[in-house]
Amino acid sequence: MEPGYEPIADAMVANQSPFENDPGDLGAAIAIHHHGRLVVDVRCGHIDPERTVRWQADTLVNAYSTMKPVAAVLALQAVADGLLDLDQPIADVWPEFAEHGKDGITLRHALAHQAGLPAIRPLLADDDLYDWDAMCSGLAATSPFWEPGRAHGYHTNTFGFVVGEPVCRVRNTTFTEAVQHHIARPLGIDLHVGVPHAELGRVAPFQLPQYSPPTDPQPAEAPSEHDQMLSLAYWNPSGASGMNVVNTTRWRTAAVPSTNGHATAQALAGFYRALLADVPSPLLPRELVDEATTEHASGIDEVLLRPIRFGLGFTLPQPDRPIGLTSSAFGHYGFGGSLGFADPAEGIAFGYLTNRPGERWQNPRVKRLLGALADCV
Repeated sequence: MEPGYEPIADAMVANQSPFENDPGDLGAAIAIHHHGRLVVDVRCGHIDPERTVRWQADTLVNAYSTMKPVAAVLALQAVADGLLDLDQPIADVWPEFAEHGKDGITLRHALAHQAGLPAIRPLLADDDLYDWDAMCSGLAATSPFWEPGRAHGYHTNTFGFVVGEPVCRVRNTTFTEAVQHHIARPLGIDLHVGVPHAELGRVAPFQLPQYSPPTDPQPAEAPSEHDQMLSLAYWNPSGASGMNVVNTTRWRTAAVPSTNGHATAQALAGFYRALLADVPSPLLPRELVDEATTEHASGIDEVLLRPIRFGLGFTLPQPDRPIGLTSSAFGHYGFGGSLGFADPAEGIAFGYLTNRPGERWQNPRVKRLLGALADCV
């Protein structure tokens, strides 16, 4: 860690203690680049609740939705290579997707969470979660929950499949290999959507209780359309959000790109470092980064029922949920507080990952880290 950034290390240590309504970190790591230099690379705590194994430099952890931008960048790279077009119907490269009124849904709709597909309607078997083709077939058989392009709603567990299947088709590859070939290997970062079996020993168990799927209501308590959509979004298949399966080998080695990407904090920060303008070999042409980080959707989200701002695959800052330090920042939170972002105005690339989630919307650990970062820069 470079001199002058000690407050961030202090904040990481403080985050090991519980807050009101937040358990604090069990184990966590943070990495920050500032104007091209890795100035912070700090790890705290343990990977196990017994506190016998310390978090290591190469510890991988499930990064949840902080990895949605990885799927977005793969799609945008295909746009840059002339294989896809933002305003081209997805069905042009995925004909089955046109079913049930989806023939006009474009890649831009999907990247901006405007496709109307936050859930899969046909009930899927638990095993389907680990079968890429089964998940994509379920999406193809789903009618939109709202008119595509009319509104936006967080595609919690479907985003990676809606955006990823066109990439797989035009690249003639799997999603796991696309991540390695187009992002991880070129950048030299430790990031996976589908962890190789040989690397499973480095994965920190995620600390979650067992969850029970929602029960079917009595006839007099018929769920609202929104409640039905939420139930399908989070529980179809039952492990779609990683609940009860996040620490299994099957989950870790599969490709569930909205939810099961694994990375180190250095890798997450390195991914965003490659999206800043001063990088010699960026992941994307500058004009596509600018397009992806321009607001495409804002206002009340059809799924979350609260305001949120989306670019193309990235969330953008808002007063009740800061992403970086300035309005130029773009990135993505993950379940329970993990966060990755780039802040071009400050020249910052940031990655923070934890294996014990806390408050989902305004995580006090993240607030403390962002406050310490602001004091440093």
